[in-house]
Amino acid sequence: MSEITGLPAGSRTVADLDLKPALEAMLMVVDEPAAEEHLAKLLERPRRQIADALRELADEYAVQGRGFELRFVAGGWRFYTRPEYAPAVERLVLDGQTARLTQAALETLAVVAYRQPVSRSRVSAVRGVNCDGVMRTLLQRGLVEEAGAEPETGAILYRTTNYFLERMGLRGLDELPELAPFLPEAEAIEAETLEAVPSFDPDAPDSEDADDKTEL
Repeated sequence: MSEITGLPAGSRTVADLDLKPALEAMLMVVDEPAAEEHLAKLLERPRRQIADALRELADEYAVQGRGFELRFVAGGWRFYTRPEYAPAVERLVLDGQTARLTQAALETLAVVAYRQPVSRSRVSAVRGVNCDGVMRTLLQRGLVEEAGAEPETGAILYRTTNYFLERMGLRGLDELPELAPFLPEAEAIEAETLEAVPSFDPDAPDSEDADDKTEL
C-alpha cells in the first residue's frame, strides 16, 4: 500500500503524480536529453507547465548547491554532475582508465565543429596532416555524422551530432566559443596544405599522422 495515498503501489495514474518528483524520477533514467514535448506527452501536462517546472528545479538545485545540476542541452533536459566536483567523479568512474579524447581527435573534432559541413580533405588541410583514421573513430563514437556531398567535388561532408552537443553541454552550435582571432592563421595553413593532403584510401594504413591512429 502507498503510504501517501493508501492505494496499492503503482495504482496512481500519471495525472495523480506530483509534477516535480515525477520529472526527477524520469530524468534519473534517461540516457539522452529529454525534450519538453515528450515529457509533456508522457505526463499528460501542458508543455508550458513542464518547462516551468524544469526551470524551477534547475534553479532550486543551484540555490541548494547540490552536486548535480539540471541542464537544457541538445534540445532536451538531463542531469549532469557539477564541474567543481569533477575530480571526485573522475576518480569513481575512470579508476585509472583513460577515457578522454586524444589530442588528434580533439583537434579534428574542433575543425569539424567550426567549419561544418566540411569534407575530410578540408579537415586534413587545416590540421596539416591526414586525419582519416581519427574521422572514422569520431564517426564510430557518434560525435560526427555525414551531411551530404560537396556539389563541386562530390566529397562527403561531415557535421557534429546532437550527441556532440550533449557531451559538450551546449544548447546549440551558437554557444561554441568565438574563434575569430585564430581564423586567419587557420586559413593560411589550409591554403598551404590543401593540395598536399592525400585522399583517403580505405585499404591503406594510416601512416601520415601517428596520433591519428590512436583511438579515443
